[in-house]
Amino acid sequence: MEQPVAPGVDIAPTITPALTVVLAAAVGVIVFPLFAPQPLVGLIGPSLGLPPDAAGLVATLTLFGYATGLILLVPLTDLTENRRVVLLTLVGGVVALSAAAAAPSALLFLIAAFGIGACASAIQMIVPIAAALAPEAIRGRVIGNIMSGLTIGILLTRPIASLLAETLGWRGVYAFAAIAVAATGLSLHRALPQRRPLLRSSYGEIVKSLWRLLIEERILRMRAMLQGLCMGAFGLFWTAIALRLSTPPFSLGAKGVALFALAGVAGAIISPIAGRAGDRGQTRPATLISHLAIVGGFVLAGIAGAGWLGVDPAARPTLSLGLLAMAAVVLDAGVFADQTLGRRAVNILNPAARGRLNGLYTGLFFVGSAAGSGMTGIAWTYGGWTGVCLLGISFGATAFVLAILNRKLSS
Repeated sequence: MEQPVAPGVDIAPTITPALTVVLAAAVGVIVFPLFAPQPLVGLIGPSLGLPPDAAGLVATLTLFGYATGLILLVPLTDLTENRRVVLLTLVGGVVALSAAAAAPSALLFLIAAFGIGACASAIQMIVPIAAALAPEAIRGRVIGNIMSGLTIGILLTRPIASLLAETLGWRGVYAFAAIAVAATGLSLHRALPQRRPLLRSSYGEIVKSLWRLLIEERILRMRAMLQGLCMGAFGLFWTAIALRLSTPPFSLGAKGVALFALAGVAGAIISPIAGRAGDRGQTRPATLISHLAIVGGFVLAGIAGAGWLGVDPAARPTLSLGLLAMAAVVLDAGVFADQTLGRRAVNILNPAARGRLNGLYTGLFFVGSAAGSGMTGIAWTYGGWTGVCLLGISFGATAFVLAILNRKLSS
């Protein structure tokens, strides 16, 4: 049985603006090796002798490692001193990244890729630490600021990895990531205060409690479902956009697509705003607006890329490209606003289980992202860009309807 310890064991709220910046930058760096393999698959596979049908393992095993870390490593923050867990996890990440950079064979690289993903789960250790450090009145704002760092990191990863690979090669990208994560670990070693967990329990009991938390916490299930739909839309758009931009009238190459991805970074500014809305008791209306933004983003994408409402992309390619960039910003703003509101809601459910709740929340909506990306090929093949946009609208609209029906989103 989990036994609560004296309330004074957990640290008092002491977060500062400077520490918030450090934590936001840290999660932005740590997420880099998680998504960097995606644009590098075409380089890594042939270099290591992987057959084409197995090249996808480069990115898949990294993400699978991340999911494993959410289940097996993140719960440790509810069991042992948090600062130590984060730093040891980052040390493991540096070792795995270094091994990947020097891997002489495909097997050793794939093992390292799994380790890289597992250690990237340190992101979800940092978020609950920040939530514990922040006073309740500004907890949503703090989480939103850190989510901005994470969002920017995710959106910058693919273009930066692509550009670095052109000059350093794919091994250089992993070496760069190892150095960046090591530097992040040093900064956190100096900046993070110690935080002891609120529970006395065994590791086995902590892991087994994940299922119980999922059953008991209705808000967790609902917020994970909503964000799963939002991330499904996100994965769909950012997987399909490369296909649309590579065809006429845009005909962009790899560099052009990488630069286009930078447009989505502007959507990161919404996270602190969404966090403040949650702090002011406006979680429900802000959630609904975020889902409408996803629908609106895909409508705008349909106008710009599929000629909806009589707008011909071939006649005005520059305008259409600009509208697609605007659609990316609106879509990303909606997705990450919902995620920030969801993280705030999850982090106030049970302070003693923040690590596990963050791991569950992230792992569940991660399935939505994978599903959206996986549906891209079918939507593109049978419906083109119109099919992609209609599927994206259905994701956003479903989330909106579920949020309307659920009246417990006001916290």
